[in-house]
Amino acid sequence: MTRFLRTEQTMAFPHGRLIATREGATYVLAPDGWDHLAGPRPRHAMFVSREEAEDWCEREGWDLHLLDQVPVIS
Repeated sequence: MTRFLRTEQTMAFPHGRLIATREGATYVLAPDGWDHLAGPRPRHAMFVSREEAEDWCEREGWDLHLLDQVPVIS
């Protein structure tokens, strides 16, 4: 199961960044797709629903299909 999170707002990312967790791994949405984050998820990241993640993608101009492309650890 994939869960989505949003980081806090910063000057560089006024709407935060989108993060996904899947099978114990954490990824951040980057211009070239999902990048694996080493270590624990950011402390202040808040869980968001799939719908909220879709809204974030639309607001930021990201393809909604990326939400279905979170990598799977093999």
